Amino acid sequence: MIQDKVKFHEAGWWKAEQGGIHCLLCPRNCRISDGKTGFCGVRKNIRGKLYSLAYGHPVAIHVDPIEKKPLAEFLPGSWTFSLGTYGCNLACSFCQNHHLSRDFYDDEKTGKSVFYTPEKIADLAKNEDCKSVAFTYNEPLIWAEYVIDIARLAKERGLATVLVSNGYITPEAACDLYPWIDAANMDMKGFSEEFYSEMTGGRLAPVLEAIKYFFSLGKHLEITNLVIPGKNDSDEMIDGFLDWTRDNLGFSVPLHFSAYHPDYKYDGSPATPPETLHAIKGKALKRGFKSVHVGNIF
Repeated sequence: MIQDKVKFHEAGWWKAEQGGIHCLLCPRNCRISDGKTGFCGVRKNIRGKLYSLAYGHPVAIHVDPIEKKPLAEFLPGSWTFSLGTYGCNLACSFCQNHHLSRDFYDDEKTGKSVFYTPEKIADLAKNEDCKSVAFTYNEPLIWAEYVIDIARLAKERGLATVLVSNGYITPEAACDLYPWIDAANMDMKGFSEEFYSEMTGGRLAPVLEAIKYFFSLGKHLEITNLVIPGKNDSDEMIDGFLDWTRDNLGFSVPLHFSAYHPDYKYDGSPATPPETLHAIKGKALKRGFKSVHVGNIF
């Protein structure tokens, strides 16, 4: 039931079907019955219409260095106004940010939260002397309506827009969202369908298509791979990723290889040794990639 004090925002990318709603935002294609949410936890069928519980209700707002996203070659040295919500459309057993991605809205949380209009976010970013607004922390694709409305106003104020995303989106939603984004860091979690199925509950193919489409728009793209020992660090998987990137994006796209540490539901691998990341970086540089970075090494 829509609360009197909280008016949720009607979502996009859905159609009514017998017995519920078919959400068309991401490749999960959730069928959502009345009163239920989709897998992501933020898109709810309320009396036959789909609403975004996340719209206007960010739960994390910070001013970050742009390099933290991570973006190595977009507005270097600048600050970005960063926001995130609850929820995610993947189920990574190793999630490094599960306190947001696997938490959900309820009436109490939403009723007590401050409603941030898109105008409020854009104005705050400008007032904080940021050069950009970053949609980050959890998975921004699941609140794409809010992202688009903020991005439109941010651009009016001369601010760039940044997306930190898993790329798990349908082509039709990507066509609506991606033109509003200036720069993105996309996660490529492991270069095999087996890894995606076992470790994320998703599929690799839609992610690769999303990355290619974003790149085709002439936007600034960087890619991150969280390297998990024994799971996605084999020569076969790393070489496959580098081959695909070379063939589809070229050698100039900045690549980030980040260290994993045991977290959330998965502790079957040790923390990634720095030597592993440096070896992967050396391999990528030797193969001709121009910009390769390692992260999460302390």
